[in-house]
Amino acid sequence: MKLTALHTHEERISLLKEVAQSFFDRARMYDETGQFPFENIKDLRRIHYPALVIPKQYGGADISLTEMLTFQETIASFDGPTALAIGWHMGIAKNISENNAWKKETYEQFARDVVDNGALINNASTERGTGSPTRGGRPETTAEKRANKWVLNGRKSFTTLAPVLDYFVVSASIVGTDKVGSFLVRRDARGVSIDETWDSIAMKATGSHDLCLENVVLQEDDFLHELKPGNKRAQGWLLHIPACYLGIAKAAQREAIKFASSYAPNSLEKGKTIADTYNVQQKLGEMELRLIESETLLYAVAQKWDESEERIRDTMKEELGAVKISVVNNALSIVDLAMRVVGARSLSASSPLQRYYRDVRAGLHNPPMEDMTLVALAKKSLQKVND
Repeated sequence: MKLTALHTHEERISLLKEVAQSFFDRARMYDETGQFPFENIKDLRRIHYPALVIPKQYGGADISLTEMLTFQETIASFDGPTALAIGWHMGIAKNISENNAWKKETYEQFARDVVDNGALINNASTERGTGSPTRGGRPETTAEKRANKWVLNGRKSFTTLAPVLDYFVVSASIVGTDKVGSFLVRRDARGVSIDETWDSIAMKATGSHDLCLENVVLQEDDFLHELKPGNKRAQGWLLHIPACYLGIAKAAQREAIKFASSYAPNSLEKGKTIADTYNVQQKLGEMELRLIESETLLYAVAQKWDESEERIRDTMKEELGAVKISVVNNALSIVDLAMRVVGARSLSASSPLQRYYRDVRAGLHNPPMEDMTLVALAKKSLQKVND
């Protein structure tokens, strides 16, 4: 069964949950071995998950941002690294379509590759020498124009999904100019290789290795567009990040409730579990409160994005950043509360909570950066007062 052949959200969620159950079953193994979850990605490709964000005219489903986030959250509730990894493809592919960001012929070829073959894409922007691209560093990766071709050289870090990517959108400084360009690099191009450098203790199975480019020759049409310095436009697709951490938080809540409802130390009245005690109920209540806050904010802003024209979307940058900060920080608190409910057992290697604890902290380092968002929110509030 293919997700693109189903017509209702309920049918799609049902199939996705059925498939993603095996992600939870494999999660501990992937985390402990550091292997990339090839089986999970294969399963998602089998049900045409990557094609959901492709326009219908090419065989996709053209789902809304809101629907995409519910799917991402669902996957994350079974396995966070798989959700975060595939989320980059989903968000970027959706963004390219919405903004008509590429030449028609280039996009059509890509879209049909996604639908027919499950092709995957991610940006390759981060470099160790420049830090997060959101802070404005000029890429050390270079693109040199030679006759009617481009030659790229450089190394990109944190290239999530690297083991299975078919397309890389690479930022590079154009030699002899002060310009920075965006280039489409195909995996099978000569000089493209992956250096398996990813050794994080959080989100271990995302395969966020280094992309190496050595005299990679591209066609003239592989130049996508110039990247302008300064503030980027609002990007609704980045909400796949908080959706992932919301899913992990819900998984932690589920684990805490399961434990609290079954653990009955002999210090309690017969027939009672710790779920009947005031202090545990207080923690469970706080977890539920934070989940309600996160769900409400995430999906309200996503719905606003779906229903708004470009003029309104361009004003939503601070809102989108606020969602990421709020949801991630709530997720950190929810996982912590779940571990307090379960106690020392939560630190056991057999407990998924210790994995959730490590994975959820990665959200602090995903874009947009918290300090930049808070400064932007401060400036917005000051402007309100001064207007």
